[in-house]
Amino acid sequence: MKYSVVIPAAGQGKRMKAGKNKQFLELRGEPLIVHTLRLFEQDSLCDTIVLVANGEECEIMRELADAHQFKKVKAIIEGGKERQDSCKNGVDSLKTEQVVLIHDGARPFVTYDVIRRLVHKADETGAAIAAVPVKDTIKRVKEGVVVDTQNRAELWSVQTPQAFKWSLIKEAHTRAKEAGKVGTDDASLVEWLGHEVAIVEGDYQNIKLTTPDDLLFAEAILKERERKK
Repeated sequence: MKYSVVIPAAGQGKRMKAGKNKQFLELRGEPLIVHTLRLFEQDSLCDTIVLVANGEECEIMRELADAHQFKKVKAIIEGGKERQDSCKNGVDSLKTEQVVLIHDGARPFVTYDVIRRLVHKADETGAAIAAVPVKDTIKRVKEGVVVDTQNRAELWSVQTPQAFKWSLIKEAHTRAKEAGKVGTDDASLVEWLGHEVAIVEGDYQNIKLTTPDDLLFAEAILKERERKK
């Protein structure tokens, strides 16, 4: 079952403290975004990649895609002020009956197994997200004092990709824009519409590179995967 993917990569990643877009930080001598794009380029089920970039960086992204012969990158779209705006721009650029994935440019370690299960579940239900059960006890805090302890059995840490039927996620973004609704992720907009979102268990290695420490974890994951080859 073929799918399309929108990859938002327009954020500046201030928590990385790199002084530039974290997508250009190097892992094993290649920019982070190249690792993520290659993952989808090499997936036989991926039909189209839409990359959403900062307006000033669109040309750089195009040069990277061309240099690595990423033929599935069919469009490089200018992002918006916030991630939600960027995702909407990417979704709006498509017109397809395929399932659409939305995946962070800074998550280069998602597996094909997770992708396939997401695509099939979204095709079946309309919306599905990758997530993993939380490992730690979670407490709700207000003004420095614990309010209550959450039931860990009911808590999942959400990742990307998030997968949707294109018409559903387009409607969610369009209506959210009209209503001034801001969600914490794309799935929250679908939930806001009243549509159920299915959970597909992800992978703890599917980390988002957000802080300098995450680069250390990324190197460890790469070494472990090389060892298993």
